[in-house]
Amino acid sequence: MAGKNMAKFVVWGSYCENALEKRSPYRADHLEGLQSQKDSGTLVALGPTVDNTKVFGIYEAEDEATVRQLVENDPYWKNGIWTDYEVYAWNQVF
Repeated sequence: MAGKNMAKFVVWGSYCENALEKRSPYRADHLEGLQSQKDSGTLVALGPTVDNTKVFGIYEAEDEATVRQLVENDPYWKNGIWTDYEVYAWNQVF
């Protein structure tokens, strides 16, 4: 899916309180979905900050709407593990 015409986006989001405990029922589906996005070339990288309060991701997609759809279909978003997020078009220089 990723290719020459794809734009890059960064995502910054926040986790709920006690995310490590609350995420357990959704973690397997969350990771499976992310792996699928990675395999398709849409997801470049994603993970939590060391203190588990923020999530950071890099996506390669046609547009911001595609990235937002991926985030909002994630079990962590649907179940309140991620509480907010912002998407930024990114110009990768290096």
